[in-house]
Amino acid sequence: MAIHIYCTGCYTSNGLNAKSCSNCGAVFGRDKKYRVCVSVKGNRATRVVANLTLARQKEATLQADLERGEMDIKKKKKKAPTLNEVWTKYLPWAKEHKRTWDDDFLNYRKHLEPRFGKKRLDTISSLEVERMKLELKKGTSKQGKPYSQATIKHQLVLLKRLFNLAHRWGLYTGESPMNRVEVPKLDNGRTEFMRDDEVSRLLKTLDTWPCMVSVAFVKFTLLTGMRRGELFKLTWDDVDFERGMVTLREPKGGKTQTIPVSSMALEVLKGLEVTSPYVFPGKEGRQRTDFKGPWLRIRKAAGLPDNFRFHGLRHHFASTLVSAGYDLLVVQKLLTHKDSRTTQRYAHLSPGALKEAAVKSADLLNPKANGKVVNLNKD
Repeated sequence: MAIHIYCTGCYTSNGLNAKSCSNCGAVFGRDKKYRVCVSVKGNRATRVVANLTLARQKEATLQADLERGEMDIKKKKKKAPTLNEVWTKYLPWAKEHKRTWDDDFLNYRKHLEPRFGKKRLDTISSLEVERMKLELKKGTSKQGKPYSQATIKHQLVLLKRLFNLAHRWGLYTGESPMNRVEVPKLDNGRTEFMRDDEVSRLLKTLDTWPCMVSVAFVKFTLLTGMRRGELFKLTWDDVDFERGMVTLREPKGGKTQTIPVSSMALEVLKGLEVTSPYVFPGKEGRQRTDFKGPWLRIRKAAGLPDNFRFHGLRHHFASTLVSAGYDLLVVQKLLTHKDSRTTQRYAHLSPGALKEAAVKSADLLNPKANGKVVNLNKD
């Protein structure tokens, strides 16, 4: 037997001393409801009532009726929700908790909904998920290109998250097929940088490019290594010209950070004539959301490789610093990498670091006598 505070928002039970719902955070007021659960000899009855006094009375009544066998208990198994039903609850949650919820929206509409949207969770098997993986591996996008491993992984991660949240929210108690599905491991160690002649061609192209905002966007990225999304959100209030600092609002790591930038990078911004609060505005002065079109045109005009991504400018910035001998920790701070392991991809570019350490190790191993180094090679 049990009496709990019943959350009418997410349909979960909470302790009698709870001030708010442990699942959705809703604050319980004077009009809170109570759930009464009574079980006798395998028969179970549940009721929801308006106050605690009624809950205690109902608990006693239900127990007596069950013990006398006067209740017709029909053990009816609750149907599992469809994936679409879980999705309708997930989307509002994602908009509040995920900055990339729109990616989930596109992935669900394009890949998951057509295959599994109308199916109940307990009918989605690991075999069907594996079939989706195979179809995506053999399929192509609208542009005629094969789906990448990253795209396939996104679908599997989203599907797994929907099952996990369905469990957490009490919508589904069955097994998840994702427990037996292997998610592809990605090799994110790809490092892109340009040769000197490619940098020269890019800068020459930018010198004659008609759109000054696009020119500034590329040059500023090349000089700072900032992420595209960080530049989309950059406002003039975030740029401190006097101190040579730029504030990044909610970068990929999650925490707002202020980093130094070069005087040359600031000169790029001073040359802009925009009236929007955003440094690199989109249409009608609003926040920019994409730079794919301008970059593809600039890349083609500069004769850069077709597979050189805009993100490669960030890699080039980091590679240039490491190749010049700057410490990886310094590069990590400038790139706002949360994990030092992400910066380690550039370690191999450090000039002669391993060779220098190997040479100096000989001196370190030579014992000193009377302040002089003893040559261990001497017979």
